[in-house]
Amino acid sequence: MPARPDYGALAEGTLFGRLRAGCAEDWRRYVAHDFVRALADGSLPEAAFRHYLGQDYLFLIHFARAWGLAVYKGESLEDMRKAAANIAAVLDVEIGLHVAFCRGWGLDEAALQALPEASQTLAYTRYVLERGGAGDLLDLHVALAPCVIGYGEIGARLAADPETRLAGNPFREWIEMYAGEEYQEVAANEIAELDRLEARRGGPARFESLLRTFREATRLEADFWQMGLDAAG
Repeated sequence: MPARPDYGALAEGTLFGRLRAGCAEDWRRYVAHDFVRALADGSLPEAAFRHYLGQDYLFLIHFARAWGLAVYKGESLEDMRKAAANIAAVLDVEIGLHVAFCRGWGLDEAALQALPEASQTLAYTRYVLERGGAGDLLDLHVALAPCVIGYGEIGARLAADPETRLAGNPFREWIEMYAGEEYQEVAANEIAELDRLEARRGGPARFESLLRTFREATRLEADFWQMGLDAAG
């Protein structure tokens, strides 16, 4: 596979890099979770992946709501337009792509809509919305960063790892989606957005609060992976 960015180097000197370093062990547990390792070698039980896909569909709905909250929290037209573009991307593109992907795994849209939210999905999505509601736009982006940037790092790590198996791997399409240029650009843009918001709304006194949010969201992301593994028994 083509070379992918080293997120350690990419994050250097950024707010994301400081947050990532501030909860390094939690971050490692997330990006190198057993679920991720099993995706890489193709050994993940299909039941685990299907459960994850179904809950990720429900997560995307709340993801759109989070960007709606970002419109409300925006302090400029630029903020609001960026958030509105993200809402449109989720509702008009990402959910449709996800539904099509799930169909290949035996989950049609009616089945996805009928799914109950797992406790891990509830915990994570409501935490993001709570932090965004209680705080400002920077708080919201920090709560979303483990998802938005973390998936980019996971994709890049898997693409760069010689142990990742692509031939005959049923999860190849998922790996290549997050390793691909389009998603890598999404992650890089979010790293830059965090710095832009910090320059306007941050400062040393806020860092510990932001780190707590980032750490908790990272732990909840790892719980989301574990949820998939647990579903497979």
